[in-house]
Order: sequence, then C-alpha cells, then structure tokens
Amino acid sequence: MLTLSHISKSFGATLALDDVSFDAAAGEVHALLGENGAGKSTLVAIAAGRMPADRGESRVVSRERTPYSPDTSDDSRPTTRLSLVAQHFTSIPAFTVAENIALAAGWQESGKALGVRARETIARIGLPLDAEAVVETLSVQLRQRLEIVKAMASDPQILLLDEPTAVLAPREVTELLAMVRAFAARGGAVVFISHKLPEVFAVADRVTVLRQGRVTLTGRVAEQTPRSLALAMIGEAPAQPERVAVTPGGTRVHADGLLLRPERGGTPVGPITMECMAGEIVGIAAIEGNGQRELLRAMAGLPEITRVDGTLRVSGAVGFVPEDRTTEGIIPEFSLTENFVLGRVRERWMDWGLLAADCDLALAEYDVRGGNAASAASALSGGNQQKLIFARVLSRQPDVLVAEDPTRGLDLHAAAAIHARLRSAAANGAAVIVHSSDLDEILDLADRVLVMANGKLVTVPAGASRDVVGDAMLGLPTP
Repeated sequence: MLTLSHISKSFGATLALDDVSFDAAAGEVHALLGENGAGKSTLVAIAAGRMPADRGESRVVSRERTPYSPDTSDDSRPTTRLSLVAQHFTSIPAFTVAENIALAAGWQESGKALGVRARETIARIGLPLDAEAVVETLSVQLRQRLEIVKAMASDPQILLLDEPTAVLAPREVTELLAMVRAFAARGGAVVFISHKLPEVFAVADRVTVLRQGRVTLTGRVAEQTPRSLALAMIGEAPAQPERVAVTPGGTRVHADGLLLRPERGGTPVGPITMECMAGEIVGIAAIEGNGQRELLRAMAGLPEITRVDGTLRVSGAVGFVPEDRTTEGIIPEFSLTENFVLGRVRERWMDWGLLAADCDLALAEYDVRGGNAASAASALSGGNQQKLIFARVLSRQPDVLVAEDPTRGLDLHAAAAIHARLRSAAANGAAVIVHSSDLDEILDLADRVLVMANGKLVTVPAGASRDVVGDAMLGLPTP
C-alpha cells in the first residue's frame, strides 16, 4: 500500500536519508527502528507528504480498483487515506478536543452536532477523552491519546505512528498495541516507530532499521533478536551499567503532611510525607493523573503548583527536566545556544561568542547531533532535543534533580547514557527524583521506588517485583 523508493533527503550539510527504500503492505505492521537522528521521522514525514524528498519516489497504492479517467470528478477517484501520528504534538492548545479532531478529520459539523460526533468517534476508537476539554489543560499522556484519536478519526487505510507510546502508561500501551494489531487485521497498513524493542516484538510483522540515514536491516521480526536489532541500530548492544550500592547523605527534600491543589480539578494530592537524600535516586511510579505531576513540580519549585497545607523543604539548587520538551523544555525557534543558557544568565551583558563556545562543548559532551550552537532547536530530532535539555540542566550541577520521563524518545544508547548521567549526579551528591511512564525504567534506575495512587504516596517493599509495584499503582494492597 505504501512504497518509498531510493529516498534521499538533506538539511543543509546534513544528509538525513541516503537512498532509502521502504514499503508497508496491507494487513501488516512494519516497524521502523534506528537511533536518534537516524532519519525515521524524516522518512515518515516524506511518506505523509509533509515534506518533499530530494531524490526518489513515494507512492501510495489504493486498495480500491475502481477505474477512473481525467474527466472523472475528484470525489469519485479511488483514494487511500493516510494518517500520521507525529512525534511532536500537532493539536491547537486553545481548541477543544472535539475541535482538534474535526480539524484533523475534515469534519464540517459544529456546536452540538460536533460534540456528538466527537464523542461517538472517541468511543469507537476506545481511547477515552473529554470531547469538551481544552487541549492546553490536558496532560501529556492525554495529548498523546488525542493525537492517536485524530489520526484514526478519518478512517485511514495507512497509519504512520512515530513514537506513539513514548508517554503512555503500561496499560495504555497494551491497549494501543491491541488497537494497532486490530487495525492491521482489518487490512490496514501500519508503520510503527519505537525505541522500545519489547513493543516491536509484541506488535510488528516486519522490521527495517536505519542507521545514519541508511538501511542496515530489513526482515521478519520473528527472525530477529534484541541483540540483532541493537547491532543493526548502533553497531553494538549497549552495556548494562552495574548497580552501585548507595550511601545516602543529608536530606535534600523533606515533605511533611504536604497537601497540593491539583492542576486540573482532580483528586487533591496528599497528605504526603517523604524524604529524598543526597546521593540517591528515588523513582515515582504512577499512572497518569494520580498526583505525581503536582508532586514533582512542587519539588522543582514551579509557581503554578499551589501548596494547601503542610511543609516542603528543598535544599540547594534545583534542576528540572519537564515531561514535554517542545512546550516546556525548549523554545524551538531559538538557537541551541539561546536554549542552552535559558534560566542561567542573569547578567545585563552577555558575551555570545563565549556562550556559543560553551554550548558547542556541551553538545559534544552530551552527543547532541544534528546541529551546532547557531542552529535552531527545531532542526533537532526529538531525542536530540531531549539531550540538549539534559546538557543544560546537568551542566549546572544541581543539588536536586527532578525529571519527568527523562528518556522519552531516546534510543538505546542515548537512554543508557542518560541513566549513567543520572547515577553520576547522585554519586556526586545530588538527590534525584524521577518519574517515568515506563515502569521497567523506574525499576532499573531507582534506588527506592515510591508509588503515587489516588493522590497518596505509597511505599512498596524494597526489591518489590514489577507485579507488586503495578498493583500498587492501581491502588491495590501490597504485601
């Protein structure tokens, strides 16, 4: 249904795609893998018609075989509908959920009729959303859900999914993968981009791997192993760092009877009593909407979080990595240098030459690819934007580091590098508090795991299994 032949694409001196051929057939899920900056998002953007290729051909074949001639009206011509769920959110924040769906699907309804159609569509797709909610009030997880609903609302025959599970909770991931398999079973073609190999093995039929803009592997998923895919993506499987015993220092974060007003009128958060010590990584496991966002942002000192009662003491300088890099972490139109110095420079006069040199050193140290100090942040892939944020935050050596979904959209090597830097920050005396929508990441990374459920903080036993932590996230009693 979709054929890309000998596609090449450059951005200035950067060759993003080099003679890439790829296809997607009816009834299959074709996974597209590669490290950050390998060209995956560029390839699907070309397939979707969002940008032209420099060389090569993109062809979409209709399943309908109704013949037509140039004299036939446009409405009667056979068409194949194609939808793209992009890596970055495309909804208009000031519009409602229903209005964004209508805009994406080309509906003509308005008022009550639009609300009815939107609610029916949301129910049919099976990803619950409030049709009347204004998008700027939604969490990152709900915005991701909206992107998928928008793509499905036009009843596509080809579905391009660029990191669709990056911010979804485990249960939501399972539901989405089931929906993707059902879509393919109905004869649709799916292109599925993910950095999470278990998802690829769970949902995909075929896999193609890109490395530095070239195809390094194409084949049946059943014939691959995690190691073979890792080798194709990055040349070698990333080594798993050894866990080092933690010797906590003094208290960096202390909460006692803390009550927080929820951001979106939900369940009040707290009372919360907890401590985080210098030298340790505390993982916060939670399903979206259970208060973890308010708690982490209160620790980070964000002004929109309102303390109702209790105390919260945070000692030292705080670094914050937000969950949505494109709206809170960077300003896409600013240069990498300007983004690198955001929030740091207070002087009236700044030597931009020196700042640019500092930025270039940090870009090299943190392996930020796709641009230099003068490049716009919008030119970077999502994973490299995330590495830029970490370069900015960690270069200031914070005493307390608060991170929401720190490896969202990162490939295996980049995620392992971020984990190593988080452990290094803790080893150097920082208190690190991390929430991730990937429960396995929390279990691998954290020295202690706390669970947020229904606005309350729950302590799970040391070394608790994934199932025990998962039950606690659902509000079920723990052993």
